[in-house]
Amino acid sequence: MAKAGPLALQKDQFLFREGDESDAMYVIKSGTIAITKAKGAAEIVLAELKPGEMLGEMAFFDNRTRSASAKATTSSEVICLPFSALHAQFKTFPEWLKAMVKTVNSHLREANQRIKNLETTQNSEEKVFTPYLMTRYSAILSLVAHKYGTTKADSKDVTIPGYLIRDYTIQLFQEPTNKMQKFLETLGAQKLLTIEELSEGQQNIILHNIDFLFGFFEWYNRFLFSKPEKRVVVEERELPLLKALIFYGEKFITDRDNKEVAEVNLTNMQNDSMKDLGYLVKVEDVDGLTAKGLISEKTTSANGILTKFNLVEMKTRVPYWELVYTLEKVNRK
Repeated sequence: MAKAGPLALQKDQFLFREGDESDAMYVIKSGTIAITKAKGAAEIVLAELKPGEMLGEMAFFDNRTRSASAKATTSSEVICLPFSALHAQFKTFPEWLKAMVKTVNSHLREANQRIKNLETTQNSEEKVFTPYLMTRYSAILSLVAHKYGTTKADSKDVTIPGYLIRDYTIQLFQEPTNKMQKFLETLGAQKLLTIEELSEGQQNIILHNIDFLFGFFEWYNRFLFSKPEKRVVVEERELPLLKALIFYGEKFITDRDNKEVAEVNLTNMQNDSMKDLGYLVKVEDVDGLTAKGLISEKTTSANGILTKFNLVEMKTRVPYWELVYTLEKVNRK
């Protein structure tokens, strides 16, 4: 039971903790009190209260447990006002005043909860790169590159002034420039572009494969806006398998006219993959790809188990999926 009167607190001493029973409110006489909230192993400071401010008052009306902790950040003194004594005084208030004070308190509680729910939702959904941002930033780069990019006679590289990308990002597409910068840095790490630092904080962006970037935008945009039942999703764990098929498929082109259809002996791939690629690919590993229609049904020959697929399409799509998962990894950091 809280005792009325002054209460001295040492630095880092808790006045109450989140989840404690509520039996008093407090007025700060001296020092500072931090209102904190636990988040995992960390502690977030929600507010710092100074002399003359009150805390713990909202529980007076509903007796809820403490929704946050209160801790002295310096040597402090507070005046304890037990609810038991305050309730006796509150009974003498006119009914209209009681109703008004209770209503205001209730609205404050609801507002705090809504803010908390909104913050929780935003934090859970907030990502550096959503799928639609991936296509949007790719589109911005492609647009600026086609309109303003310059090339040298002996190179396929396209150079864009960095300020133009910033202008298009924030002024026309109304997207945050810090995310675009992160997007550029991620593409840079994948050797798709180079960020050239100039004087006075200026940059040039040098795209090494503009066709790849524009192709990625077109492909991923179509993918995202296609019907869910028609989407064929390549999972990250399937990428090494697809790369193995490409590696062996390039050695065995079935149609020499268009060089699109490749036939792979899965038995030989299983026998040679560890030596050639450094990881084992088993015959049964491709079953999931067959179910998705990425490769043909397996057939048996005298030399082993075979499968066919469109080599050109697979060589195009696999780097796109690699970029998607690279950008998604930025979200998890």
